[in-house]
Amino acid sequence: MSPEVNIGLVANMFVRQMHFKSKGDCEQGHKHHFDHLTLLAAGKLLVEANGKETEYTAPTMIYINKDTMHKLTASSDETVAYCIHGLRDTDKSDDILDPKMVPDGVDLTKILLNSVRPILNEEC
Repeated sequence: MSPEVNIGLVANMFVRQMHFKSKGDCEQGHKHHFDHLTLLAAGKLLVEANGKETEYTAPTMIYINKDTMHKLTASSDETVAYCIHGLRDTDKSDDILDPKMVPDGVDLTKILLNSVRPILNEEC
């Protein structure tokens, strides 16, 4: 099964949160045209890159260089990882955030007026 996914985008910094609820859940093989980090926040993750496997235990950061085919598979229940990278092919992107991410005391009205696109939880 695929992980539950939440996406945030602020100031051209893209973050894709992946919550692998069960051991064996996986993010299918894919590659990017840019280098990026995957921050493993909780659990264990098996990363297959170009046919070779490496297991990581949280907390750790995992570097994936551009054009590398990679697949992520949870090695434990309740694994949480974040794919993080800057957007390089645009001067400015509209911010994307879930209003639940904004703590009390932060004026959400100002954020929404500055062309933020709130998102709903959706699976890829």
